[in-house]
Amino acid sequence: GRTMKERSILGELLSWLIYIVIVVILSLGIITFIGQRTKVSGHSMETTLSDGDNLIVDKISYRFRDPERFEIIVFPFQYEEHTYYIKRIIGLPGETVQVIDGYVYINGEMLDENYGLEVMDDPGIAAEPITLGEDEYFVLGDNRNHSSDSRDPSVGVLHRDDIMGRAWIRIWPFDKFGVIKHE
Repeated sequence: GRTMKERSILGELLSWLIYIVIVVILSLGIITFIGQRTKVSGHSMETTLSDGDNLIVDKISYRFRDPERFEIIVFPFQYEEHTYYIKRIIGLPGETVQVIDGYVYINGEMLDENYGLEVMDDPGIAAEPITLGEDEYFVLGDNRNHSSDSRDPSVGVLHRDDIMGRAWIRIWPFDKFGVIKHE
C-alpha cells in the first residue's frame, strides 16, 4: 500500500484542487453579478491607469449609494458596442461645470484637484457653463489633453443609468495588482 507520506501529499493536492475550483467558481459568480472585467485601452487615464491594464469593475456599490466626485467609473460608449470608457467623475448632479483657461470650475469656483496631467487645451462643450440635471455627471480623463470625455459632444454628460460601475481592482499587470485608489 501507499506510505503515510504519499497519502498526505495526495490529500494535500486534493484539498488544493478543491480550493482552486471553489475560488474559480466564486470568481466567476462575482464577475457575473458584482464585478466585470474590463481592459484599459489608450492613454486617457494616465498616470492613474495605463493602456492594457485589466480591471474588475464594482457593479454593486452604486445600487446602495451615489457616485462621488473623483471616483473612477466605467461606462459604455454609446456609438460602439463592447467599448467602455473609464473616466473620473468631476461634476455632480445639480452643479454647474465650466472649463476656464484650462481649469475646472464648479458653481463658479475653481475645483481644487490635481488629477489632470496638464492644463486643458480644449474646454470643448464646457467652454460654456453646463448645468447638470439631477441624475447627470460630468467626467474627465486624467490625461486631459488626450481624452474623449464629457467635453466631447460624442460623450457629453453621463446619466446615472449609463454608469456600469466603479473601477475597483487592477488585476493585471501583476506588479500593479491591487485596489484602485480614488482619492
